[in-house]
Amino acid sequence: MAASYHTRSNSFPTRSHPLTSDVGENLRRLRYSQAASTSLSSSIAHELNGLQDLHDSVDKMLQLPLVQQALAQGQHKKWVDDLLNGSLRILETSSIAQNALLQIKESTQGLQSVLRRRGGDEIELATEVKKCIASRKALKKEVHKALANLQGMGNKCSSLINEEHVSALKEVEAVTLAAFGSLLSFISGAGIPSKLSGFVLASKLIRPKRIACEEVKTETNEFEKVDAALTLKSVSTVYLQNQLKELESSIQDLEEGLGSLSRRLIKARVSFLNILNN
Repeated sequence: MAASYHTRSNSFPTRSHPLTSDVGENLRRLRYSQAASTSLSSSIAHELNGLQDLHDSVDKMLQLPLVQQALAQGQHKKWVDDLLNGSLRILETSSIAQNALLQIKESTQGLQSVLRRRGGDEIELATEVKKCIASRKALKKEVHKALANLQGMGNKCSSLINEEHVSALKEVEAVTLAAFGSLLSFISGAGIPSKLSGFVLASKLIRPKRIACEEVKTETNEFEKVDAALTLKSVSTVYLQNQLKELESSIQDLEEGLGSLSRRLIKARVSFLNILNN
């Protein structure tokens, strides 16, 4: 019943534990600390680091006996099932982002190999460029689809929940999904379909309005720069190599941050499953 879904239960702790406060503090820090970022790239990297801290605090909160007892109670099954499904969605989205970065890295490495090879001719280079363009086009379609799905997930996270720990975990889920939306948009470069513009609103959970608007208007990220260079009729190999090198560095940073975050997401989900199975 809808009414009972929103009614506060006395089975949950009424006083915030310090570890629960840590979750809230990491959420606030993730929302508002972006003002110090000087670029979209550094902002995305900062978000990944912030998410690592956030999910570390979530895992610690899940170790609290009071929280475990509350979540394990059958009367909260609907909420718990929703949280469990949310953690799976987050892991699936993380996997999508990791696979996208790997695909881009492999594609650009093939092009870099041709550029470095002294015997590489213009025909071979043109062929490799076409392969990169085709790969990017296919990847963007996949990412746009993932973004559309994420937008729908975000809308499902808006239900009012009065229980403190469930509410905190749902907010963590929403913030994490919004951050992955920013990451996937960043990876896809230019040409995000207008139907995904709702993520501009979702990303305000992560980045202050002033910073977000300035970045959307003024910054071209490394992925977009390489896309633009590949479509030029005439481009120097030195310029293209430099752009690919910058992109490679950005991908490496994102892969490291995403890999570290993924391990924390898995750890938190295992903790959640253990609570339900005990």
